[in-house]
Amino acid sequence: MTDTDDLSDSTAPLIEHLAELRSRLIWSLLAFVVCMVLCFTVWNPIFDFLTAPLCRELADRGQECQTYLLNLQEGFFLAISISLFGGLVLSFPVISYQMWRFVAPGLYKNEKGAFLPFLLASPIMFTLGGLFAFYIITPLAFDFFLGFQQAGTLLDGPDSATGVAGIAFQGSAQSYVLLTIKFIVAFGLCFQLPVLLTLMGKAGLVSATGLAGTRKYAMVGILVVAAIATPPDVVSQVILFTVVYGLYEVSIILVRRVERQREARLRAEGLWFEDDEETDDVAEADNNGTSGPPKT
Repeated sequence: MTDTDDLSDSTAPLIEHLAELRSRLIWSLLAFVVCMVLCFTVWNPIFDFLTAPLCRELADRGQECQTYLLNLQEGFFLAISISLFGGLVLSFPVISYQMWRFVAPGLYKNEKGAFLPFLLASPIMFTLGGLFAFYIITPLAFDFFLGFQQAGTLLDGPDSATGVAGIAFQGSAQSYVLLTIKFIVAFGLCFQLPVLLTLMGKAGLVSATGLAGTRKYAMVGILVVAAIATPPDVVSQVILFTVVYGLYEVSIILVRRVERQREARLRAEGLWFEDDEETDDVAEADNNGTSGPPKT
């Protein structure tokens, strides 16, 4: 066989994979477009649902729930923003399925069984994060922002021109929706932490000992995320920090469980040696900047 034949044989599977990838992307894009069009036809009820936290906060202050279109075209772009977000949410199961169908043929049976639970857990955790943001964090954020309003007064007498100017909410409808979507997406991604770290532990990229040893750095990182993803409100920042750090601790427990399952499987197959654990400890100690256990 000539070199040309070898090259042709090696490129054939690549072309087949690219064709398969194109097919999966087309189905994913088609599902997204259909869901986006569907959401566009009902964008008003979706907008009413997204504005419910704002309306409750305004009602508590005795104010009318009203947003405004500041530009002529803002209503159209508002509907497009809602449609894009709703289309992505509705089509995510189809997109995940297409991703799985593309990846699954290249995995062994045990690898499929290990990867599939994480694929199922990811949308569940994202949904929990979005619900947490919408029903808990969003009302706190809006209560904080609306607290900067003040009632205007007009003094009697010759000095009436020195009255107090009022500050009232007359917010942009599109800005409000984008802010709400930002909260939902940010918290949905934060709730992916256990899924991501457990998957990395399954692949051997992180260990429970390493995660436990970097708690102080994780706390600083979570505090930074809390300061960026939430308004400058101490209550919402503390809630976000508590929840995400709790998820970090849950991740350590899950990674430790994965390691124990791996050890039990290797022991059952006769592939586990006691010096494997010592080697892992030494490597982990080197990663943490220590010299590891003393040698005898």
